[in-house]
Amino acid sequence: MKYIETILAQIGNRRDLRTGAVEAPIYLSTAYQHPTLGQSTGYDYSRTANPTREIVEEAITTLEKGIKGFACSSGMAAIHLVFSLFKKNDEILISEDIYGGSYRLFQHLENSYQIKPTYAETDQFEKYINANTKAIFIETPTNPLLLEIDIKKIASIAKKHNLLLIVDNTFYTPYLQQPLEEGANIVLHSATKYLGGHNDVLAGLVVVNNQQLADKLVYLHNAIGAVLSPLDSMLLIRGMKTLSLRMEKQQENAQHLVDFLKNEKNIRDVLYPGKGGMISFRVTSADIIPSFLENLKVISFAESLGGCREFYYLSFYANTCRYSKRRAREKRDL
Repeated sequence: MKYIETILAQIGNRRDLRTGAVEAPIYLSTAYQHPTLGQSTGYDYSRTANPTREIVEEAITTLEKGIKGFACSSGMAAIHLVFSLFKKNDEILISEDIYGGSYRLFQHLENSYQIKPTYAETDQFEKYINANTKAIFIETPTNPLLLEIDIKKIASIAKKHNLLLIVDNTFYTPYLQQPLEEGANIVLHSATKYLGGHNDVLAGLVVVNNQQLADKLVYLHNAIGAVLSPLDSMLLIRGMKTLSLRMEKQQENAQHLVDFLKNEKNIRDVLYPGKGGMISFRVTSADIIPSFLENLKVISFAESLGGCREFYYLSFYANTCRYSKRRAREKRDL
């Protein structure tokens, strides 16, 4: 995107024309007074709309080149909002390697609401499409194997079969990838990660590419109520302003680490798609893991990513990757 650095830096600037405040205020009010009967300021209740939250929603809509954005209370709340579009007996085709938290939610939706997830390798997707299939859901790159998926290729399959294409863009952000431009219908983020960038805010974002989807999600967003708070909205606005600077430095640091790991005798292989700040690697023996971790002085053992601190976690032991533990061992010899 042209001038993306400027767009990011200007998020929320000069929104308060009455006072001239250069940064957007935090509107904590939960209710808004109506001028008189039949008149409105455009706001009535903060779950439905909030001026601070709207800045985030407008910003991510611009960055992803969509029609309408939605700010949710977490990345999982964002996925839940999108999957609320579906009903009993609908089937969703999902790429094999996904974040364990998403898998946990999909299990719940299947067990409680009979919305069925079908997992497949992306090159086998068309074999699994049937009359009940309503959408395709992918992460790219995937978590934790960091496999890049060709969005345009999957979009052509989705269009051919009249399916929605939903893309989780958490790892690349709109700074590196804009799925709607490549044919996706819905893009979502755990904004807790790179977009927030400071490990101090839980947030999820959704952007859609057409008005029909926007209208449905406006209703669901208000009805479900898992909206981003005003204070968290302000923290996210602050974080997004420096996204371009952070992504560039994180990529640079990641490449240095990849080069280092590739020359270590105890590292079996390094999984890195060539951009972004996430790295996965496999060791030659599980026996070396304790001593390896004990010698880390700066990197913290924690389950998140995308912030200003370096984290590590073990995919097969972290709660976030329970699904990947079983599936990846079957499919990837991990």
